[in-house]
Amino acid sequence: QVHLVESGGGLVQAGGSLRLSCAASGRTLSGLAMGWFRQAPGKEREVVAAISRGAGYTYYADSVKGRFTISRDNFKNTASLHMNSLKPEDTAVYYCAASTTPANYVVDSGKYDYWGQGSQVTVSS
Repeated sequence: QVHLVESGGGLVQAGGSLRLSCAASGRTLSGLAMGWFRQAPGKEREVVAAISRGAGYTYYADSVKGRFTISRDNFKNTASLHMNSLKPEDTAVYYCAASTTPANYVVDSGKYDYWGQGSQVTVSS
């Protein structure tokens, strides 16, 4: 099993920045693709960003391209999501996830095996 815990969420004004962190235990992240997802009230969970096992490939949803940056540190067993120029529509619960799928990265939530409990991000206007 892999236990993932998110931290760093909170309340921020539009245009501000936040950094979400995901700490893993139980298994090294080096063999797992990582992703960040979010779910806003009344909306389906959607992929925000994903990163390959070796961090050589990244994916970003169109809505966050140029504003969010995903990264990972396999030695420290952590993954991060740096969020800049935040907008009210970014308000959601953000989840980190890990996938055992043998691919560079995956964007399908159904292919992720481990999930954190989520961290609330609220962006005020």
